[in-house]
Amino acid sequence: MSTVKTYQKVNVEQESLSFGISKMEDIYTKRHGKVDEPHRHNYYTVLIINKARGQHKIDFNTYELSDNQIFFVAPGQVHQVLETEKSFGFSMVFSNQFLVENSIRLSFIDSLNLFQNYGQSPPLIPNAAQFKTIGDFANQIYNLFNSDANMKLLSIGAFLKLLLIECNNVCSINPIESDVDTTGDNLIRAFKKGVENHYKKEHSTTFYANALHISPDHLNRTVKARIGKTAKDYIQARIVTEAKRLLYFSDLSNKEIAYELGFNEPANFSAFFKKHTQLSPSSFKQNEIKS
Repeated sequence: MSTVKTYQKVNVEQESLSFGISKMEDIYTKRHGKVDEPHRHNYYTVLIINKARGQHKIDFNTYELSDNQIFFVAPGQVHQVLETEKSFGFSMVFSNQFLVENSIRLSFIDSLNLFQNYGQSPPLIPNAAQFKTIGDFANQIYNLFNSDANMKLLSIGAFLKLLLIECNNVCSINPIESDVDTTGDNLIRAFKKGVENHYKKEHSTTFYANALHISPDHLNRTVKARIGKTAKDYIQARIVTEAKRLLYFSDLSNKEIAYELGFNEPANFSAFFKKHTQLSPSSFKQNEIKS
């Protein structure tokens, strides 16, 4: 089993670029309709789809492609677009470097309910008026990107922020408010960083709450209010996603994966995996290889 391909740079030919936008129909033509292998990026991806047919797989969850959808893929997520015909829309990519260089705080991205690193990443489906507003921003960004306008990257950054705010307002549990109170955002960012650093060994909400010097109840309430799932759900989703990646992209045995992910017994890992996916680890691997 080969390791999943990871794209490090937004633009391989121009490594200095930290932002890019292309028309999906141009990408389809350039690739002659050939399907890409599952891969991941070390940057953010936004697909603004006017028209499409097929499937989009994100971390082994499959979503049907259709008209007027928007997908958000976070850095590190494994995804694959399977088109049955030419799609129309925009594919936009940007890195943390672009955000910093254009005065968009990383905490702004963390405060959005758009880039779900783990678990389900279904498409956003705005109504007609909302999609038109978002599409207009995308067109502005595309035209700027292909122009020689003065300070075009700053302009793109401004339109990108407006586009993301509009998207967030479509789906948000708590739409973006003022930047005055960022305590919750800071806590969420610290929690996510803690999970990323320790999920292979620490599976309990109490561990992360203690590290943040708050109670587990406080952590759960804050995480639930900000991202729509409990701290426990988030931790478990991270473990399940990594398990799927290791099962599919590595040659490790179930026993080795169990120990890699901090389970004392392989049977505990198998039971945990089956509880969250309704499949045994072996069945999941067989199903994915066949698909």
